[in-house]
Amino acid sequence: MKKIKILPVITLGALLILASCQDQSLEDINRNPNDPEKVFSSGLMNSATKELMDATRNGFESGRMSLPWIQYSAQVAYTEEDRFQFRETSSQALYSNLYKVILDFKSIIDLNTDPSRIVEMKQYGDTQNQIATARIMLAYSFSILADTFGSVPYWSYGNKDVDFQGLNLEKYPMPLYASQEKIYTDILKELKEASQQLNTSEPGLAGDVIYNRDVLKWRKFANSLRLRIANRLKDAIPGANAHIQDAIASGLMTSNGDNAVQKYQNDKLLPSPMFDAVFVRNRTDFKITNTMVNTLKGILGGFSVDPRLFKYAAPVYRVDSNDDYILDTSGNKIKVTIDPNLAAFEYSNSNKLDNYVGLPYGLTRTMVARQDAAGTSWWSNNVIKADFGEVLMEYSEVQFILSEVNGWNDTNYKAAVRASMEKWNVPVSSINTFVSSLPAANKANVLNQKWVALYMQPQEAYAEWRRTGYPNFLIKPGDVNNLVVPAVDGATTYTFTPISPSDYTLTEMPSRITYPGTLAKLNPNGYASGVKNLGPGGDKLNTKLIWDKN
Repeated sequence: MKKIKILPVITLGALLILASCQDQSLEDINRNPNDPEKVFSSGLMNSATKELMDATRNGFESGRMSLPWIQYSAQVAYTEEDRFQFRETSSQALYSNLYKVILDFKSIIDLNTDPSRIVEMKQYGDTQNQIATARIMLAYSFSILADTFGSVPYWSYGNKDVDFQGLNLEKYPMPLYASQEKIYTDILKELKEASQQLNTSEPGLAGDVIYNRDVLKWRKFANSLRLRIANRLKDAIPGANAHIQDAIASGLMTSNGDNAVQKYQNDKLLPSPMFDAVFVRNRTDFKITNTMVNTLKGILGGFSVDPRLFKYAAPVYRVDSNDDYILDTSGNKIKVTIDPNLAAFEYSNSNKLDNYVGLPYGLTRTMVARQDAAGTSWWSNNVIKADFGEVLMEYSEVQFILSEVNGWNDTNYKAAVRASMEKWNVPVSSINTFVSSLPAANKANVLNQKWVALYMQPQEAYAEWRRTGYPNFLIKPGDVNNLVVPAVDGATTYTFTPISPSDYTLTEMPSRITYPGTLAKLNPNGYASGVKNLGPGGDKLNTKLIWDKN
């Protein structure tokens, strides 16, 4: 009997070129103890979506690159990374882990197209629904890769273009990189076809913790994701505008009940990535930025006080049930602290605006300790909790995109803000007050509010800043920002000074992540093709991707 070949988990260097493998295999991860020669689509799906969100939202690949760069967080230790000097290991891990889960999603397709396994696979859901679900997740994963690096090795289920050499080790052990134009064009095609392939009358893929096998919600996600990507590409790729209209007509998310969310367990065994970073790995390195806190306080952006402040940030000082400060025996206010030895982050809520202070973004290491010691806010316990759901895409974002494509439509804009607040369980009365006070929809207001709503979804917020230049109040290189307390020398402000590579100067946030350093050594022809596809700028942080019009 023919046995399907499941590609093994790949070592760092080999995964970077998709050319060889290590001893641990996907069978080790998804092993049936009674049949160790087989893997199953349900196990692949269950592990791959978790590993995908772990890889893109953890304390290193997210917490030390896109999360601080887009100014949702600031570090209290390794501030060089906030200033764009990221670790090579973070770039390598992001690249390799994304390809690992991509291999898992492809393996689901392989299992459901192998005649020797199809009958067996039917117990895990309709085979066409399994294939379509895997195609959607492949599109999502490859979009993150392309949005991050640009040209990469690519594989497509429905397109055998000779430039798509990824994941085919037998034929292309040293794959060339596909162009951004071809990758994005195919992703849009794959999402459209996958949406049409889904059959709502048949069961979905077992092991699905995102939608619990709800096929209709997978269709809405596919169309909504196509809307996101097509909107990003509407000024870069012919046909993107047609995809926008077709995605809308095909059915988008219509409520928060349609949000695509990776769920986690409420324990230390399989918790959310940032809870794992703080409570399992003892990384208490992250604070919410003054950029975000000041926006929510109504100081930046031109909005009124935003009740999401109390959902996004923890108070600096502990309060009692009457919102009065709790004092120690010397009469000093007691700070809210995180104890990694505990299983939760606990404090009483406070409605005092002055009890929320963001850490200034872009400080030097010599400055940050004094500023943090003065009293700054952690992310809230709505964020640092074991079962925090990591969002792939949500209804609020769909409404923001619809506002944009409908000419900065006010109804969509307000629906987007309302949906975001409802997701964070803001009281209805507070939602109504804030939405009624919103300034009229225009480009700046819609996109600035979109950044607020994308909180803790850093890859998408980072892509949106590169595409649009919004929010337009982020601290930029050369900007002067206020300190929490005066510096040792008495200064009350500082200048954000990025750390640039030795051969060029960064004048704004990086436009992309450079390829992992081992690529050029292990697959020089592939690497050279990727650099060529990037255009004149080459493999640099300031080389803009094709949709980066900012």
